[in-house]
Amino acid sequence: MHPLRKLREGGPNSPAQVSGLLAEDVVFHSPVFVRAVKGRGEVAAIFAASPSVRGGGYSGYTAEYRLDDHTTFLRWAGTIDGHEIESLEVIVDNDQGLIVERTLAYRPLPALKLFREAMYPILKDVVPPDLWDYPASDKD
Repeated sequence: MHPLRKLREGGPNSPAQVSGLLAEDVVFHSPVFVRAVKGRGEVAAIFAASPSVRGGGYSGYTAEYRLDDHTTFLRWAGTIDGHEIESLEVIVDNDQGLIVERTLAYRPLPALKLFREAMYPILKDVVPPDLWDYPASDKD
């Protein structure tokens, strides 16, 4: 079992607990943000907050596959505001077993929108504003 899954299935966790699983230069790719989030502090806060806003957040893993010595695939299913939400993710660990990259996809899109809206109030002071949306166009 991947250490991130094990921590999450243990119940609520703090950014400090999650931080112990992350490399200092960890990169997180998520459809919630317009580009990758980089760095242990911000990524730990995101990872600790996300299970709290979705039903089944601390369990719900339906599959785990070790793809190679450093890469794990996880599938998770739960709910957000009573609607089905599912995630597929690839986690890459370094030689020390710390997460260096996590790439996440969610479905369906309406559930992702609900998830993003629920995460914003929790993380708006942690994640910089330019990661939440594209800059306004001169054509607007």
